[in-house]
Amino acid sequence: MIRPELVCPAGTPAALRTAVDAGADSVYCGFQNATNARNFPGLNFTPEELAQSVAYAHERGAKVLLAINTYPPAGKFSLWKDAVDTGARLGADAFIVADIGVADYIARAYPDIRLHLSVQAAASSPEAIRYYCREFGVKRVVLPRILTIPEIRQIKAEIPCEIETFIFGNHGLMVEGKCSLTNYVTGLSTNMDGVCSPAADVEYVREADGSMSTRLGAFTIDCFGKDETAGYPTICKGRYTADCRPDGYYAFEEPISLNLSELLPDLIRAGVHAFKIEGRQRSRAYVRKVVGAFREAVDAVMDGSEPVLADLLALTEGQKQTQGAFKTKTWR
Repeated sequence: MIRPELVCPAGTPAALRTAVDAGADSVYCGFQNATNARNFPGLNFTPEELAQSVAYAHERGAKVLLAINTYPPAGKFSLWKDAVDTGARLGADAFIVADIGVADYIARAYPDIRLHLSVQAAASSPEAIRYYCREFGVKRVVLPRILTIPEIRQIKAEIPCEIETFIFGNHGLMVEGKCSLTNYVTGLSTNMDGVCSPAADVEYVREADGSMSTRLGAFTIDCFGKDETAGYPTICKGRYTADCRPDGYYAFEEPISLNLSELLPDLIRAGVHAFKIEGRQRSRAYVRKVVGAFREAVDAVMDGSEPVLADLLALTEGQKQTQGAFKTKTWR
């Protein structure tokens, strides 16, 4: 079996060091601008911080993957080009991209740097993946979280590149790279501005009865009882009322985290080359515990022993976890 690469989140330089020290084979991060899909205040890297972080990772045998995985609006390509040039100069080991223009620029300007296709490209068929491999020399594709393990195995047999799958974090059932919900509400785009539910538009309102309402712009996204924990308001995970459901229901998906710890052996046998942990917006404590737990689990599987699966429920969204479509594809 191929020993899978453990790909871990780094929202800050401190989180990057934590991930490397906890056993990450590689870390993924982005610059402090719209070129990456986690463009939030307080997150991400300056060029100077990335240079220091690349050195820290390389000294300890880990790689740095630079996420440049949003779509440049017309007339603004220079920001994405500059991000690529800076990442190449500072020694990034690979670029994670979604836009074909960005992919084309990297393939022509930096053919010796690995190109990984972001989940934001929403490439889930062998035909689409082969196109990116043929035209841009893509070495790895990050698959959307809507595929079963048999489907992943079949895709692997039909493509010429490596496969990376998410194993922990955001459930992510929306068609990634194509969602326009936050743009409709806030005017900022996940795909071009790199921000879903921007913090400046988020509001928590304590009601007179002790309950909590969460709002995004002018819209109420969810209401929580006084004993419930209020989650971060994203439109796809809000509860809404309708004539058929006046009590409110999760119209798109509910707050829940993906946890594939029990499926690691099946994913390895399916030919997955890399396991991705989601969470660039999460704390160093989250990074340390989740990365450490999956480091131990992957190593145990590769050694032929039964992995001890850590209890990560407290770190999941809504204190709930699922194997999603990976185990069985069922929809409401």
